[in-house]
Amino acid sequence: MECNNCQVNDLKFEFKVDGDFNLSLLDSVLKHLKRRNILVDTKENKFIVNESDVRDFIDFCEDHMDTSQILFRISKQTWEPITKIEEVLNVQWIDEVIKKQLMICHYQPIVNVEEQVFAYELLARFPKEDGSMIYPNEIFSAAKARGRLYALDRACRMTAVKHAAVIKEKKAFINFIPTSIYSPEFCLKSTTALAEKLGINPVQLVFEVVETEKVEDIEHLKRILTFYKEKGFEYALDDVGEGYSTMEMLTDIKPNYMKLDMKYVQGVSNDVTKQAIAQKFLEKAVEVGSTPLAEGIEEQEDFEWLKKTGYKLFQGYYFGKPAANLLS
Repeated sequence: MECNNCQVNDLKFEFKVDGDFNLSLLDSVLKHLKRRNILVDTKENKFIVNESDVRDFIDFCEDHMDTSQILFRISKQTWEPITKIEEVLNVQWIDEVIKKQLMICHYQPIVNVEEQVFAYELLARFPKEDGSMIYPNEIFSAAKARGRLYALDRACRMTAVKHAAVIKEKKAFINFIPTSIYSPEFCLKSTTALAEKLGINPVQLVFEVVETEKVEDIEHLKRILTFYKEKGFEYALDDVGEGYSTMEMLTDIKPNYMKLDMKYVQGVSNDVTKQAIAQKFLEKAVEVGSTPLAEGIEEQEDFEWLKKTGYKLFQGYYFGKPAANLLS
């Protein structure tokens, strides 16, 4: 059984009514909603309405109530003014994307010092019927608006594992959002089961923490990574920079791979400040037994400098853009 966060059930909108005028109407409003079979549940000045009935309720509010003092939320998220509700209703299409797993993966090569492909990062892409793509930022913004980040992250992770099965002897880097995982033992069960079903050697999969700098609950992240490690998988930290908290937590986490943020990579060959950060990063990687990986490389000069400095793995448009087909 999946947790509610991973399922894409019909949304229920919780409303909170404030203000003397609105509260004076509340009893009659609730009676009206009950007559229309719109009301799902009620408690004091809060009540719940199914998404299918929300537009009817909004029309009623605009005609009879002070909408400036009506708030809404979904999935126990932050209360928002009712004026923002259209932002949630207008991206209902994301539910279909997740339910039907309307996503594919593009492969971007990760190479070694000889420029031989060591691994591929599997990047989620979302094709439309006309062949064009929906930008990932649009997809994740829509999922966030509807409280679907958990479900979207799981769908992308499962899709990536399926694509990893065709890589054979190369490693597959698969992104995941730590905050999307409530309990690693429960939330990652389907991921590990799928890898086993497809006959994938666990050591082939490298689970990559997205937005490492923004991780706040380090203990939660450690539990996730411990789970991966116990199952035989490897893991990487993405976008690692010079932040004190990030660098310090590396000693505890000991990732298999550390990715130097591209903002310190691009132009590093002629920027002494970036060079100092890149060298500090490299020293920390060696200290914790992690393989240093420079991402975002677009110029040969940066590649040569990083290679000479001691970096082992490299990624960026200089070696290949994400593509639907594998590069040899």
